[in-house]
Amino acid sequence: MKRLLILTMICTLAALAADISGTWKATAEGPNGSMERTFVFKADGNKLTGETTSSMLGKSTINDGKIEGDNLSFTITATMQGNELKLTYKGKVTGDGIQLTSEISGGPGGGQPIEWHLKKAQ
Repeated sequence: MKRLLILTMICTLAALAADISGTWKATAEGPNGSMERTFVFKADGNKLTGETTSSMLGKSTINDGKIEGDNLSFTITATMQGNELKLTYKGKVTGDGIQLTSEISGGPGGGQPIEWHLKKAQ
């Protein structure tokens, strides 16, 4: 009986994970002005995969993606000016959008976190 209850709770938590599968267009204000990025998310329960594309960093694969309720997190690895960068994204589904914060590690500097505002593409 106890195992059945635990299994039911796990299934319920997985079902509560936000379904964000699809293409999302993102905008942010960076140190050099407006930026755009496209995210293609594939949600499977609490696992998040997919890819992201921007004119500055090109295409990157989403790694270590997790969805917990309305919260999500993932990383990407990109190359900029010959330096490998790891970007960590964390955020939350809010109504019909997603708010993400990205932080850079590796490469020169690091920099300030960037706030991304995502809207589902039509």
